[in-house]
Amino acid sequence: MKMNLPNKLTVLRLCLVPVLIIFGMLPEAWIPWYISYTVCAALFIGTAITDMLDGKIARKNNLVTDFGKFLDPVADKFMVIGAMFVILYKFDNLRTIMIFALLIVVFRELAVTSMRLVVSTGQNIVVAANKLGKLKTVLQIVAISTVFLEPVVQLCVMKIGELITKQSLAWRTDIIPLTWITLALSIVLTVWSGVAYLKAYWKYLDPEK
Repeated sequence: MKMNLPNKLTVLRLCLVPVLIIFGMLPEAWIPWYISYTVCAALFIGTAITDMLDGKIARKNNLVTDFGKFLDPVADKFMVIGAMFVILYKFDNLRTIMIFALLIVVFRELAVTSMRLVVSTGQNIVVAANKLGKLKTVLQIVAISTVFLEPVVQLCVMKIGELITKQSLAWRTDIIPLTWITLALSIVLTVWSGVAYLKAYWKYLDPEK
């Protein structure tokens, strides 16, 4: 099957998800944690960049296809959920909030996807992504990237401090303010955007049909 460039980028993004998961779950005896986190962040950010590029290229060059409409949101969901599974595996201190966040993401996506399917087939209405949905995606990308990179940045700062002070510095792995802030914001936007979708299109869901 011949594919245009946006669809190739979407397929590439989908293929990078299992690479991220497999690499992220390699034991620390095989690869130091800071390298693992950095590579996971690079893979995740790379998939996010392809997400931005494929949509822009498709719209600019009139290359929007049904294949792309189907696979693009699927790849987005796999990208976020796959990275969250890696975080669940890697970060013991974030396991509780990540279980909570993952459940919210899965239920939200199932609800919105099901509603889109019913509304588009029953009412012939295209449920387009709204601003809240797009902001939700951006915050999820920022939050997941922060989870991977904040400990690495802290370690780099500590090592630089040791070089300057010529002393060994203590490193608190439990102090990760940016991670908690971005995760909290992404959870709020995930719920908010889901409720906004359901509220906007609930009138098209007739329980008697």
